Parts: sequence; structure tokens; C-alpha cells
Amino acid sequence: MRETLLTGFQQRAGWGDAERSLLAGDASFRKYWRLRRADGATMVIMDAPPPQEDVRPFVRVANHLEALGFSVPHVVLVDEDNGFLLLEDLGDGTYTRLLQQGNDEWSLYALATDVLAELSQQPVPADVPAYDDQRLLTETGLLPDWFLTSVGAAVSAEARAEWDRVWLGLLPVARGVPSALVLRDYHVDNLLLLPGRAGLAACGLLDFQDAVVGPLTYDLMSLLEDARRDIDPALVAAMTARFLVARPDLHAETFAASWAVMAAQRHAKVIGIFARLYKRDGKPGYLPHIPRVWRLLEKACQHPACAPVQAWLQAYVPPAVRRRSPQ
Repeated sequence: MRETLLTGFQQRAGWGDAERSLLAGDASFRKYWRLRRADGATMVIMDAPPPQEDVRPFVRVANHLEALGFSVPHVVLVDEDNGFLLLEDLGDGTYTRLLQQGNDEWSLYALATDVLAELSQQPVPADVPAYDDQRLLTETGLLPDWFLTSVGAAVSAEARAEWDRVWLGLLPVARGVPSALVLRDYHVDNLLLLPGRAGLAACGLLDFQDAVVGPLTYDLMSLLEDARRDIDPALVAAMTARFLVARPDLHAETFAASWAVMAAQRHAKVIGIFARLYKRDGKPGYLPHIPRVWRLLEKACQHPACAPVQAWLQAYVPPAVRRRSPQ
């Protein structure tokens, strides 16, 4: 059924004569297909099946970012009902591939940091949801609800409620910095280098359909505390300083506290998501990253602002539990 709908969309888009090949899948239900004509012209189809996925947020955020001059896949054709988009093909030059090929890490990260510094000063669209307390609590809850249960260390209802109270007390610290459009998955898999474009437009942006309005520390932290790869601490320090130079209105200590809370929040979420991807969705490929994310969470908890998270983890998730793999 889905194959028939996909073929029909390809034909309506005027690309019925193109060869279609699977370009990528991700942790969601989305798939991406590349269309290639005999003359070498290419396009991409986003296949986002309802009701699990909704293409409208991607279209809204893409149009907003494109209007601001950032490089995103231009949306050519939309089929909201069936969950298909025809998109400009920005190529294969993801940061992940370029780094694997030995491209200069510092220059790539500098460009990505500069994009965030500029984006953080731009207006946000009115129809993007807020990164509110409920959304953030739902995400942090993934650690006890999915990781701990999957490793045989479920906590009591009282401890679980205490976890939420800890975070409700910390979230105002995260919001000590201005709000901005937060793309939420800003890391090397979702960034491309576009050599034919100048300035900030040389950085292509992908996977932003879950964008929210929240603390401007989030995306830079996501970039520099990557769940999938280790990053030189010197690079992290340099890029953080670079961002603060571009935003002299920010107070460094307030920024650092917000960063720490958002880092702890994201890493707790990601640990839970990786466990859920395995237990619920049968995707074990993310399990090898969990030890790295635990190290990042423990590092974030060293900041004084995160002392309540540190205390809860020490009480209920001893190091031996953290090292267990979901079963």
C-alpha cells in the first residue's frame, strides 16, 4: 500500500521516469528516497507515514529558515494527507562523512557554531511550540521509564515522582538565557557542507521538523556533546567561546549553568530513547552509544546547578546499573 502511494506521488511530481533508491532512514518512521534521472538530475522524497509522522511542521520550519537565508532543502511539492514531500537534494556531504574522510574538524564546527549564533538572534515563527515544562519532563522521564526498566532497575513511584520534582526545580536555570528557535537534532548527521554556497549558507540543515522555542544553549550543546562521537574538549571550549563572542549580551556563568541543565536533560532523554529504540522498535544499533551518553550525563552533573540530578542518580542508579545494557 505504501509503495503504491509513493509511486503515485513520484509520478504526480513529474519524476515518474526517475530511478528511486533508499537514501536514508532514521530513528523515526521517516524514510528518504533519492530520485535520479538519466541526465543526473536528482531530488529527494521524504516519506513520513501518517499518523506516526506529520510533514506540516517540517514545511513550516523549512520555509521560515529559507526565508532567513539559511540553507535547507527547498520544499517543491507537498502531500500532507499521505505524508510525502518532494525536496531539493542537498547532496551527500554530511559532516559525518566529511569527518570520516579527514576534512578539517575545526572549520566545520566553526561554521555550524556561527549558524547557531546567527539563528539565535533571529525571530521565531509564531506557530512553533514552546519547549515547555511538560515536554521537557516527558523527555527526561524516558530514562527511568525505558532505560531503568530495560536493565531491571525500575524505581518506585515515589522515586519516579522525585525525579520530576528535581527537574521542575532545575528548568528555570536552563531558561536563564534568551529563547531561540531550537532545531533539537543539531549534530553532524544533520549538517552538510555545501561548497557552492558562501558564508553561513554553506552549512546545510536537515531534520528540523521537531523544532521548538527554548533556551539558546540547547542546539550548541547538542552539537558539541554528541551522543554518537567523541569530541576534543579543546574544540568544545573553543566553539563555546566563539559563540559567546558572537553573543556578547550573554553572561558566561548563566550560559554555562543553562548549558549544564540542558545537557543533563538531553542526555537523560537520549539514554531513554536509545533503550526504547531497542526494546520497542527492534533497533539495537544505538545501544553502543549509551556508555558515551552516560559519560556526558555524568559530566553535566558535575556543574553545581545539576547537583539535584547528581544526588538522584547516586541514590537510584549506581554505576553498576549505568553500565548495564538494555535487555
